[in-house]
Amino acid sequence: MDVLERDDLSFPQSLPDFQRLFPDDAACAAYLEKARWGDSFVCPHCQTAGAPFRFTSRPGVLRCRKCRCDTGLTAGTVMERTHTPLSVWFWAAYLVASQTPGVSATQFQRQVGLSRYETAFQILHKLRAGMVRPDQDRIGGGACDHVEVDETWVGGRTRGKGRGVHDKLLVAGAVEVRQRKPGTKLDKRKSGRYAGRVRLAVAPDRSAESLCGFIQGAVAVGAPIITDDWSGYASLAKRGYKHLAVAERGDPQVVEEYLPIIHLVFSNLKTWLSGIHHGVSDQHLQAYLNEFTFRFNRRFYPFNAFRSLLGIAGDVKAPPTRSFTQAIGGT
Repeated sequence: MDVLERDDLSFPQSLPDFQRLFPDDAACAAYLEKARWGDSFVCPHCQTAGAPFRFTSRPGVLRCRKCRCDTGLTAGTVMERTHTPLSVWFWAAYLVASQTPGVSATQFQRQVGLSRYETAFQILHKLRAGMVRPDQDRIGGGACDHVEVDETWVGGRTRGKGRGVHDKLLVAGAVEVRQRKPGTKLDKRKSGRYAGRVRLAVAPDRSAESLCGFIQGAVAVGAPIITDDWSGYASLAKRGYKHLAVAERGDPQVVEEYLPIIHLVFSNLKTWLSGIHHGVSDQHLQAYLNEFTFRFNRRFYPFNAFRSLLGIAGDVKAPPTRSFTQAIGGT
């Protein structure tokens, strides 16, 4: 459920707005209840609709008036079984969604006043799990001109290991290319082209199975796609795409003409990973790609992303806490 279009849910436009809307855990609980059930709570145990019993001392619990079963507001969400106050989760969602570069776990720990870095890391990482809709649609629909697809190496340290690629992960990317209307402020920049939605995923290798598999999951069949002439993309036409393979041959002018937007996305991604998080571990790279994708696709309405994140998170279960213990650094 994406609550982006829900007019009944307010969202904070500034820090004072946030403090006014969410002064305590009770206010956060009321907002979360409305985000999940609207104006009519439906008991998940007996399917009875109606106002539940509420408890001042336990704002995160609703009790059905018919079957007397308790329902946790965070059950089935990335906040399930949390011992952290809802207000801290809401602060995390707001900072992640509204700040252009996002927020690192160290920054979040310091700004909210958490005593443990591990708590800050786990909260942010669980929110990243809620940044991907279970029913996420594929890009490349009628609103875009075409889709640029490429892959890049991310992370790793190569100093002292000789030539070649060492300790890096391959990331496949696809981005919609849209055209600005003539006469707008930036219509002459990159021939009026700009990025629409993006999809990013860690790829195991550069084989046709991996790259074309990513494309089939991310891009609508029949969409026009531009790639370089790597053999891994050769079967796209057989898979139902309108494929144009461009031989770059190391010529920057060819790249600027045919694949400028995806390279810009990759450049922004690497700058963000190194600048905000100072590198990330292999284990958690996909989660950070999800965050980058979430923020990039909502860059034109960043404040709405806050309530969108809470709505999406209501349909996604967080990864188990034990999955964070092995590689909690590098954020």
